[in-house]
Amino acid sequence: MNIARSTFYRRRKTRNPDRMKSEADLRDKIEAICLEFPRYGYRRVTEQLKREELRVNHKKVLRLMKESDLLCRVKRKWVKTTDSRHHFPRYPNLIKGMLIRCINQVWLSDITYIRIRIGFVYLAAIVDAFSRKVIGYAVSTALDTTLTLQALRMAIVARQPGPGIIHHSDQGVQYASEEYIAELKSHGFVISMARTGNPYENAMMESFFKTLKYEEVNLCEYETYQDVVTRLPYFLEEVYNQKRLHSALGYLPPNEFEEAPLNQENNEIPRQTLLTLSVQS
Repeated sequence: MNIARSTFYRRRKTRNPDRMKSEADLRDKIEAICLEFPRYGYRRVTEQLKREELRVNHKKVLRLMKESDLLCRVKRKWVKTTDSRHHFPRYPNLIKGMLIRCINQVWLSDITYIRIRIGFVYLAAIVDAFSRKVIGYAVSTALDTTLTLQALRMAIVARQPGPGIIHHSDQGVQYASEEYIAELKSHGFVISMARTGNPYENAMMESFFKTLKYEEVNLCEYETYQDVVTRLPYFLEEVYNQKRLHSALGYLPPNEFEEAPLNQENNEIPRQTLLTLSVQS
């Protein structure tokens, strides 16, 4: 019959019922994680499973996510929101290549837009460069200094910082205005600014806004200003700061990273895990 001898001796393959159940349970857990964090890739899903004390290989997670069509596909784009055409003084970039050793060493600031049904609203945010934690934010329909001042004052109230913190932003008029600079100087901030038209010199904020757009804004499809002011604080405080795993923090959420015993003592971490603010020239 022209059949190979190996065919005769080959045992019929059967699927192990226990293995099938185990894989189905794992798939359910992966789907639950992807439902809560729709933009998680397979690496973050794997780390979340490990946090739930499940031993699983990232290749298996990738396979199951492919089979269930749970892999996110995102498009990257950058929209300019900075108006640098002004007469106010500009300050040099002080953080290029800097080693970030502790909380309240560098605060990063920037503005992004959020699309609603009848136009745009604007979000100003301040992030601690050490922990990636959002410490201040404000939402407004006007792109002005009042917006950035509200975010700054929220961060100051939350952190109660001492003098010497580097405040880094772009050269937009909202950050270079007399009112904003006076507020910074009154609290002892050291002022640093990125070069005009170079988003890489505030790359961490660009990364944060990308995450915000892909994991919250683009999924919720805000229609009104009230939708934004109602939903956004929940995402920033309860999801991003409290739950979302950050690869740069060893797959810990910002709050947990700041509360780690090693970070609470002198607000420092070991040299091998120090964060560096490097940018493209």
